[in-house]
Amino acid sequence: MADDTVTLGIDAVAADYPAFRVAFAVVRGMRMDGGACPAIDALVAEAEALTAERLAVRDIAALADIADWRAAYRSFGVKRTSYRNACEALLRRLRRGEGLPRVLPLVDLYNALSVKYLIPVGADDIALLAPPLAFRYARPGDSFHDLAGDHEIDDPPKPGEVVLADAAHVLCRRWNWRQDARSRIRPETRDATLVLQTLAPDGAARLAAAAEELAACAAADLGAACRWAIASAEAPRVSA
Repeated sequence: MADDTVTLGIDAVAADYPAFRVAFAVVRGMRMDGGACPAIDALVAEAEALTAERLAVRDIAALADIADWRAAYRSFGVKRTSYRNACEALLRRLRRGEGLPRVLPLVDLYNALSVKYLIPVGADDIALLAPPLAFRYARPGDSFHDLAGDHEIDDPPKPGEVVLADAAHVLCRRWNWRQDARSRIRPETRDATLVLQTLAPDGAARLAAAAEELAACAAADLGAACRWAIASAEAPRVSA
């Protein structure tokens, strides 16, 4: 049987950010045909209720995980008020009373995990990737097409910016701010990679809990199998 594993490396940034950890997951055999998703729906409701409780007693800026990411962004030249990591963006949406966006089952699942565990999460369609994947610093010639902007316009990262990339192009700019349109999750996506990220001292335990919940919900509602592993400064290259 051919090896269908996908590899992720964080060694390019681990020395500068030794607390950085990633739960790298590969989900295969999904079906997103519009059927009921009770496990995902329950997780979305749980995440929304938990966020309401958290933000009733503490401002977003006072959350340690958010402070960690803001400091990391500042360290490579991103102004604190200009850009927010993907988790903080969702928390701000919830604070406005808008609820989590409902896009596609896998996207809904990882957004709920993001706010429940206070970790930025992103996903890409394996069929549209050129593995291996890596968190690294931006390079001359890097290409990026903003998922939230004009999909045809190239908006390359700035020098020194931390990005997630495959062998062909940048998959996410500013570490975990915005994803590239070219490898986005689509209704026809069957296999995907996910990156669940933390800079927190207790991050490994939370990443493992989030990955386990990801695998359980993917099996229950998407009929998918999920493999995952945690990359850290001690083990900067993993496969799943």
